Amino acid sequence: MVNAFLKISGMPHITEAEVDPVNNTVILNGASYRANEILLEAPISGTIYGVLLNYEGEYEKYREKMEHPPYKEPPKAPILYIKPANTLNICGGSIPLPQDASHLQMGAALGVVFGKMATKVNVENALDYVVGYTIVNDVTIPHESIYRPAIKERARDGFSPIGPWVIDKKAIDNPNTLNIQVEVNGNLVQSNHTGNLIRPVEQLIADITDFMTFYPGDVLLVGVPENAPIVTAGDKVRIEIEGIGSLENSVVHENEWMRGALR
Repeated sequence: MVNAFLKISGMPHITEAEVDPVNNTVILNGASYRANEILLEAPISGTIYGVLLNYEGEYEKYREKMEHPPYKEPPKAPILYIKPANTLNICGGSIPLPQDASHLQMGAALGVVFGKMATKVNVENALDYVVGYTIVNDVTIPHESIYRPAIKERARDGFSPIGPWVIDKKAIDNPNTLNIQVEVNGNLVQSNHTGNLIRPVEQLIADITDFMTFYPGDVLLVGVPENAPIVTAGDKVRIEIEGIGSLENSVVHENEWMRGALR
């Protein structure tokens, strides 16, 4: 059992509790519950920032394109984007498949959650600003361009399932040595490791805070591995990150999702 922070629906504040990341259970009032047996809200309060091309395999996929227009050369700094508040979703929530899309791409991402303001941070003390780690499904409509911000593809309602909790950073010895697995309908479809990050977590924090500030509650997605799974309505997705737990969601048609949201 390790310490974690979670947001129970109807409760005004973040709750601290013991969780079992292997079995994805939490102890509340002396009883054990699976994460999908209780209604948990998104356990963060700030902005979600994503990073493109920070896995070696994904970078190699685009390397040749980056040598030609409009890119002309590889990026020298992290490529950032924002997942705005409308994209927030919960563990166990449904992911909407928009009417103008036939498939979605599931982005298994380690989320680094900040506990205090971080600006001009050094690599050596970067993790001092982190309160813990969570799982984020960086959902997007499949697309190829990295030249312009893919707002229409990444910023749809419900496109950021997050949770089920934030694991205390003390429970994770090294965020750069975590296994990541994705299952679709019970079948393993993706397996990777944060050891394949081009910029390790500490370096990424240092590079980004050189030109911008993170605030308490903000979340930094360290990247999405190559060969992100493609799903459609009716599929069930489970993202597991070693030491943190698993995030489970189902994909439904947008009109069905909206009916549920309006009830």
